[in-house]
Amino acid sequence: MTSRRLVVADDLRRQITTGRIGPGERLPSESALADRYKVSTATLRSALAVLQGEGLVEKIHGKGNFVRHPLRKVTYVGGWGTLDPRTAADVDLRVTVRTTVLPARGHLTALLKVDDGSPLTEFLRLSYEGESPHSLARVYVPRDLAPTTALGNRSSRAWAEASFSVPDPRPAEVHETVSARLPTPDEASTLRINTALAVLAITRVAADNTGRVIEAALLVFPGDRVDAVFSTHHVIEERQAHR
Repeated sequence: MTSRRLVVADDLRRQITTGRIGPGERLPSESALADRYKVSTATLRSALAVLQGEGLVEKIHGKGNFVRHPLRKVTYVGGWGTLDPRTAADVDLRVTVRTTVLPARGHLTALLKVDDGSPLTEFLRLSYEGESPHSLARVYVPRDLAPTTALGNRSSRAWAEASFSVPDPRPAEVHETVSARLPTPDEASTLRINTALAVLAITRVAADNTGRVIEAALLVFPGDRVDAVFSTHHVIEERQAHR
């Protein structure tokens, strides 16, 4: 099975990289491909999983397998909590937003420093480049601080950039924890990535000058679609600077 899987994967990869099957093009059905290569459906799916892991193919539920458009990277700027406009301008991102009211439970109570059951507003923000998911953000805000204006789908780069930024006006403190890990099954399904592709996960907590947490954001970027840059500015005390 392993050798047949690699033969199928190699042939499909060659067709994709030479342009015989172009970006955005739908592959034949899995049963048709299995018949063409004279392999079982299980072997064929295993071959497709290899190409999905390489970022060449994506499977869209209910539609089939498609050749993936090459996705460009954006830069997440740590501390500012936003996308670098120089890279974001090169990527035509579209963002969808789903808003849900829910009670604080488990890790959310610790992140937001609220009592169990406290009302929160969750903003589920998913960015797309073309039709391919690019990044995922789950933003939690205490219910009394949530914006009252409706947030619909938008297509401007400015909205895409703002969707991953810290609140405005800027909080007094922003704490970010960054880790590289494998995606959860839900994240892999939402982002249409292979479960073996590492993601960059950023947990960002913003607080006001009283120490109250005004937002907790869980950001997930597939590792092949973002770079994270953090800069440290060392401040010299005034009395030292004038010595």
